[in-house]
Amino acid sequence: MNETIKEQSWLPLIIVALASFIIALDATFMNVSISQVVADLHTDVSTIQATMSFYTLITAAFMLLSAKLQDIVGKKKLFLIGTALYGVGTLTAAISWNSTILFIGWAVIEGVAGALMLPATVSIISGTYSGERRTVALAIVGVMGAIAAAIGPLFGGVMTTFLSWRYGFACELIIVIIILVLQGKIPDFAPTESRSDLDTTGAVISFIGLVLLVLGILSLTKDFSSSIIVIIVGLIALAGFAWFELRRKRNGKVPLFDVELLKDRNLRVGTTVMLLAYLSMGGALFAVSLFLQSVLQLNAFNTGLTTLPLTVGLLIFAVLAPSLSAKMGHKKLMAIGCIIAIIGCLLLSYQFKMNTTMMDLMPGMFIMGAGLGFAMALSVDVALLNIPPEGQNNASGLTSTGQSLGESMGTAIIGIILILGVLGGISHAVDVYAPDYSGNETFQLEVYNSFQSVDTVNDAQLNSTVVDIIDIIIQDSMAFVMQVTAILMGIVFILTLRLQDKKVKKQ
Repeated sequence: MNETIKEQSWLPLIIVALASFIIALDATFMNVSISQVVADLHTDVSTIQATMSFYTLITAAFMLLSAKLQDIVGKKKLFLIGTALYGVGTLTAAISWNSTILFIGWAVIEGVAGALMLPATVSIISGTYSGERRTVALAIVGVMGAIAAAIGPLFGGVMTTFLSWRYGFACELIIVIIILVLQGKIPDFAPTESRSDLDTTGAVISFIGLVLLVLGILSLTKDFSSSIIVIIVGLIALAGFAWFELRRKRNGKVPLFDVELLKDRNLRVGTTVMLLAYLSMGGALFAVSLFLQSVLQLNAFNTGLTTLPLTVGLLIFAVLAPSLSAKMGHKKLMAIGCIIAIIGCLLLSYQFKMNTTMMDLMPGMFIMGAGLGFAMALSVDVALLNIPPEGQNNASGLTSTGQSLGESMGTAIIGIILILGVLGGISHAVDVYAPDYSGNETFQLEVYNSFQSVDTVNDAQLNSTVVDIIDIIIQDSMAFVMQVTAILMGIVFILTLRLQDKKVKKQ
């Protein structure tokens, strides 16, 4: 009877959704506050950017270990340990008096805490709800990270403009306290394994592999060749981890991650869908935010306001997804979502010019968010569709790792796409305005250096030819970003067709 009452309550969902929200928010809201943090802590931009990168790195690196610890400690207990630790980290970050203390509180303590919490949010939901309620709950948790990522610039803009970046961490601490106060509403889950079952060697190998993989991804825009080498070494380490885990299971020992779960197509495809969807959204948001602040010269608050339609579309369609999927099926609705997101990307690809207004971008942002809402909301539920109860914790770790990797890859990969787009735009601009220099790489390099030296678009207003060249470069580079994002969503569309669907209710 008690379990039935708990399943009828949405409080467990609200509690874990809040946790997912603050973990994702932490990775985005400080983007618009970097200059203020640099001034307050007497440090430099690269140090703060490194701190932000290490937060993502540490969270991703501990994800598989955290998933296994749920079996040993218990998913609720591990979630609460992570929450309390997160509170310590966010308090440390809020009161930090130098960059070292900020790094310890934000990157290290919050990074580890986030890793402990994220897989547990998915497995707690899976263990608490069933049927359509489970689909609804997983949909909300599945898009909570995306909503936080999209709303982060607006939240950070409000904090920085009207208060201080420290209040951003203080708000997270308040949410942590709320979660701890309401912890009694989360059902208890008994541990299923003992401490002696912990695969320490596998934990070390997976940690090394994930660290190298994420570190390589985060460094792509700085040193491409070295980053590719680091990524390859990371992938080799993860392949070695998979071999070690298979061997361990065949020897009758408990693996850190049951690699045989990957035989399930839905888990593989659903996790890949989540990775690519988060990559697409994170990368597009990064490029749009950069355009808004560098070209349109919007402040942090107005930048967040312009990207808000994506959040609204994401949330509305994520909420609608579970009930619609009961009639249409997960596969069809996710495929429709991909098509809608592609339309949004293509619509946006024509909107980026020097005279673009906030209103020009809002329709495309909403449509893209709406499509992502359908695709992302159902990806976790469909990934876990065929996973037995004893494998849910392992599987939740994999889906959470996919989400974290997608968030990490978005900015780095789209950063490279932007550079390629700029170079393509320069070639186009030279063909139009200086045809005598068409194909002249030296001249194009000079144009690129001149483009880089223009701090603001207003600096270029003195020369109409320069303005025309910069306008073409901006149009071509941003169009290229949106076209690549559309291609990524096209890949997601193809992947959704390979999913095994849930049974649709007959009317």
